[in-house]
Amino acid sequence: MSSTAHDPLPSGTPAPHPVPDAVVYLGGRWAVDRTLLDLATGTEGAFHGTAEFRASGDPAHVLHVEDGELTWNGTVNRAGRTLRLYPGPDGTAEVTFADGRAFHALDLRTGRWNVRHPCASDLYDGTFTIVSRDEWHLRWRTTGPAKDQLHRSVYRRR
Repeated sequence: MSSTAHDPLPSGTPAPHPVPDAVVYLGGRWAVDRTLLDLATGTEGAFHGTAEFRASGDPAHVLHVEDGELTWNGTVNRAGRTLRLYPGPDGTAEVTFADGRAFHALDLRTGRWNVRHPCASDLYDGTFTIVSRDEWHLRWRTTGPAKDQLHRSVYRRR
């Protein structure tokens, strides 16, 4: 798990909007629109649904629950995921998978955060960009022997 917060912004990326507390900012319900591209095959897909950041019943963490429809290679299926956010005292958070495995750190205080997550032989490079109080973007570029993919998500507060 590593991160850098000072890489140059890709062309067309909105200027970041600083957020003093990641978990407070993310709290509530969001509409999610995600495009998926398998760069090796040219296959395209999309996910449309919701993301909710809510209390978990355990004061140590907040749940990030996504639910929606995934269209991939002409097939539509229900899809979702659950992550946990453990707030830090300085406005940052640690993100884990639902089963407790470490995923990445999250620091939105500058409005932009880069993260790298190794998964088996593949690398997931993510960029979080806060656009406004009601919109943020997430880009994942996955490379390795098993995957060559690009996912771009836009989250809008509901």
